[in-house]
Amino acid sequence: MYPLKFKKCFIEKIWGGRAFESILDIKLPENKKIGELWEVSSHKNGMSYVENGDLAGKSLEELMESSGEELLGKEVYNRFKGKFPVLIKYLDVNDRLSVQVHPSDEYALRVEKEFGKSEAWYIIDASPDAKLIMGLKEGMTKEEFIKKAKAGNFEDMFNVISVNKGDCIYVKPGLVHASLEGSVVICEVQQNSDTTYRIYDFDRVTDGKKRELHIDKAADVINFDEHPEITTVDTRKNIRLEGAVKEEVVRCQYFNIDRLQVEGVYDDQVSPSFRVYSILEGEGKIVHSGKEYFAKKGDTYFIPAGLDVSIEGELDILKSFL
Repeated sequence: MYPLKFKKCFIEKIWGGRAFESILDIKLPENKKIGELWEVSSHKNGMSYVENGDLAGKSLEELMESSGEELLGKEVYNRFKGKFPVLIKYLDVNDRLSVQVHPSDEYALRVEKEFGKSEAWYIIDASPDAKLIMGLKEGMTKEEFIKKAKAGNFEDMFNVISVNKGDCIYVKPGLVHASLEGSVVICEVQQNSDTTYRIYDFDRVTDGKKRELHIDKAADVINFDEHPEITTVDTRKNIRLEGAVKEEVVRCQYFNIDRLQVEGVYDDQVSPSFRVYSILEGEGKIVHSGKEYFAKKGDTYFIPAGLDVSIEGELDILKSFL
């Protein structure tokens, strides 16, 4: 095993744009609105394929079948019953993201036959006017929600927040969310699921018709008292390490996220589970067993369990792990 780099999976969205080129220095397919960029995925809707080294061309699904315990670590492999547990992507929300909600494991496994969807949104970039929908107005009941949603009356229904670069929002299952104004670029770390229940799509039309809504399923899974958990660069604690400053961004049962600001040489501790480095700024290299892997803004590296690695250079990294 060695640090793995996967081919990028570009996904067009009605609300997408071209910001990945300027913000993350990623070359995009021409004349397309790219809304999502799946970086590490074992999901059928956007499978990752190894780009570097001896395993080049292998899908992450194939690697899980042949070497899952080695990739994830024994404890994680057993906990998630041999399934790859996370999905890591970038979002370019250049227009309004539909109002939506995700189910819990219990509901999703029963109804959709896949994991539920807890996710975290780390804001890489935000326009000055960026506003998100996060949750419903205080006091909204299920009955009132269904009545208003089915009538297409969405006025005064949602809780709206402003966001800035560096904010991180933990979006639990059951929390209604969307973008409302401005534009944002997001690194999203989530459970390995693609189940979304759409509540409202701002009456947009694609291919001559409005996109499907899922009001009844949404009503079943919404937590009407849920509020977003938000951290900022000012509220997170900085921990000085040799060669890096660490911020603990998210801790939950499905994934953890740290922000690492590397300056010089940082030896990342050997971990019994995997790590994913999403490189947001700078350039440098990842070193394992004397071999160097060039790393720059827009790159993502998957570090299999138990690998001894060091990071060298000046890099701003989101580290996702279990």
